[in-house]
Amino acid sequence: MTTSMFKKSLIAATIALATSQVNAAAFQLNEHSASGLGRAFAGEAAIADNAAVLARNPAAMTTFDKMAVSVAGTYIKPDVDVEGRIATQLGNVPASESSIAPSAFVPAAYFIQPLNDQWAWGIGLFSNYGLSTEYSKTFPAGSGAGDTELMTLNINPNLAYRINDNFSVGAGINAVYGSAELNRYAGLLGPAIGQNADTRLAHLKGDTWGFGWNVGTLYEVNENHRFALTYRSQVDMSFDGDFQGATSLNRTVDGNLKLDLPAQAEFAGYHRLNPQFAVHYSVNWIDWSAFEELKATSSQCRAGVCLQKDEKFKDSLRYAIGGTWYINPSWEARLGFAYDNTPIEAEYRSLSIPDSDRMWYSTGATYHINPDMSLDFGLTYIDGEEVDVSEGLRSHTDTLRWRGSSHGNAFLAAAGFNMQF
Repeated sequence: MTTSMFKKSLIAATIALATSQVNAAAFQLNEHSASGLGRAFAGEAAIADNAAVLARNPAAMTTFDKMAVSVAGTYIKPDVDVEGRIATQLGNVPASESSIAPSAFVPAAYFIQPLNDQWAWGIGLFSNYGLSTEYSKTFPAGSGAGDTELMTLNINPNLAYRINDNFSVGAGINAVYGSAELNRYAGLLGPAIGQNADTRLAHLKGDTWGFGWNVGTLYEVNENHRFALTYRSQVDMSFDGDFQGATSLNRTVDGNLKLDLPAQAEFAGYHRLNPQFAVHYSVNWIDWSAFEELKATSSQCRAGVCLQKDEKFKDSLRYAIGGTWYINPSWEARLGFAYDNTPIEAEYRSLSIPDSDRMWYSTGATYHINPDMSLDFGLTYIDGEEVDVSEGLRSHTDTLRWRGSSHGNAFLAAAGFNMQF
């Protein structure tokens, strides 16, 4: 693909992403480790049972007295269905589809190196945001559905310092690579514009980089009780390219559109009540209200604005609680439960991301091969609420609207390997 073609496809589809209410960043990824998945990520910033704690809290690196490595992979099998219709002058046109979200694999890797009794450094490779929805090319509401994919990779080096026996702090830099692909099709609007239903109206395939920072604290009451508070900053992703539309008199002009990955924070606790049992919990906050609008700008568009769409997201909270059973020196078992609150207001819910509140039910185990090597396993079932969805589909002369409902759930399975040297 030439640079010119790349720019045109990139901005055109990113604009389409805005106009069709695709809240891409509204899909947060928590799948950072197999051990965490097994407890629904309850207490993740405070437990520090392997190097994957880097995805949540750099301060916890001070709890390691050896170099540590963790690698993990999570397989996500979603089952999301939409059922609805499009009202036209000739009557209702059925427009339903099943399994709109394809399966995915999410890898992660972490490294921690203690420098001395006070200092440690480490690096994490993981993802905080991503999504994928895929409708058939002839889906009647294709101008608002089609297929959408966003993948991010966070390269996160960190440094930690132990202030005293009880208190540690840490900080890091986030270099986030983002890759996006989007396609929209004519669907029911095809005949009105003289095209087939599977005619592609918009296309995106491009990538970019964004940068941010993170900080964390860990307070250890003693070896069995600790609390954590962490913060990860917003990361701004900026796509440059060409825009063509009514505001540019259908000319191709240079444009810019920014997509921001929101800040997030976590408060977590871990309490080993006796040698056999520990309880842990988390409250996560995500700054989705930072999405006030999606705005494409160019000096060659009317009033400098090519497109503007209000988002009106709300901040969301995630609550998780879990327990770990230390069965013997070789085995640990864990359970977790979480309630994940969607940031998308009902009136802004879309076909591309028919998001809803979710319940997490998790279980997992760790097998210690020896004191320095272990294997983690985790399983989760996520149950989403059934929600109503409504989305406008614009043609040259009128506006059609898809109305219906969506229900989604998912099975997640993860495995991980940990080693200390």
